Amino acid sequence: MIETGEMPAVVMRGFGSPDVLELAMVEKPTPVDDEVLIRTRATTVTAGDCEFRRLDLPLSFRLPVWLYVKLWKGNQVVPGQEVAGEIESVGDDVTRFVPGDEVFAATSFRFGGAAEYVCLSESYPIARIPEPMTVEEAATLPTGGLNAMHFLRSANVEDGDAVLINGAGGSIGTYAVQIATTWGADVTCVDSGEKLDVLCSLGANSVVDYTREEFTDRGERYDVVIDVVGTSPFSRTLRCLSPGGRYVLGNPTLLGRIRGGWANLTGERTVISSLAGYAPEDVEALVELVEAGEVRAVVDRRYPLDEIADAHRFVESGRKTGNVVIDVA
Repeated sequence: MIETGEMPAVVMRGFGSPDVLELAMVEKPTPVDDEVLIRTRATTVTAGDCEFRRLDLPLSFRLPVWLYVKLWKGNQVVPGQEVAGEIESVGDDVTRFVPGDEVFAATSFRFGGAAEYVCLSESYPIARIPEPMTVEEAATLPTGGLNAMHFLRSANVEDGDAVLINGAGGSIGTYAVQIATTWGADVTCVDSGEKLDVLCSLGANSVVDYTREEFTDRGERYDVVIDVVGTSPFSRTLRCLSPGGRYVLGNPTLLGRIRGGWANLTGERTVISSLAGYAPEDVEALVELVEAGEVRAVVDRRYPLDEIADAHRFVESGRKTGNVVIDVA
């Protein structure tokens, strides 16, 4: 029999500053036939979580998200798009997991990570935590690791490619530099100066402090440019690409998609407008890289659940390197 009752969770009471986040007691979920119930031990706060909280989203997403939060959820959304913890119970149709499995998972647009428990369909990106990762480190794999692999695959990164990653010091970027390096790429990382030593330790061949110089002024040519933060100057970045080069806009704005589409019609470089994605083969590949010691998590700070608003403030400051983890239980 599955226990019911209440659980502690962070609830988002509408959109706005971190002050809209409150710790509350909410109903503990119960898994249906195809779901697993995960007792969450760790979640994260990402730049995407902060954008969601502020409703700072591409225009095509704003109305659906507003309706979801205001009307469907009644200003009681539990944020958090990735978790790690232990499976407490499973539905009757679940075949891949059993109670006691330690797993990481992407909750995606179901959210719910900032709570003691979350229910997810076993069809979601869920996998057993690879050794030697801790639970807290594994919580960073879905957003950072899987999206990094998704963007790199969308650019068809190959052995010998010169790859530039703009915004390399964040959750996605710190994984992207490691994965690209294992694939044989020559990686240049762009971020602020205080993050560059970490990026070098992850395998970067070259680093650029954007507060001191523009990477577009260096006279270098790249086979691939991946912009995970949306700050690269579009036209000048295109001119930095080698013939046949690929320019990946991660989670682009409508304007970015329009400019990319036009550039694809008129030039010899390819602009790829890529939304975040989770593919089953990427989950397996990422786990293998972790187990082989090729990829590790970069955790900047950890906060308890009742200090999640402070974690949001720190992430919004732009000073984090890698990931910010929330200890849930």
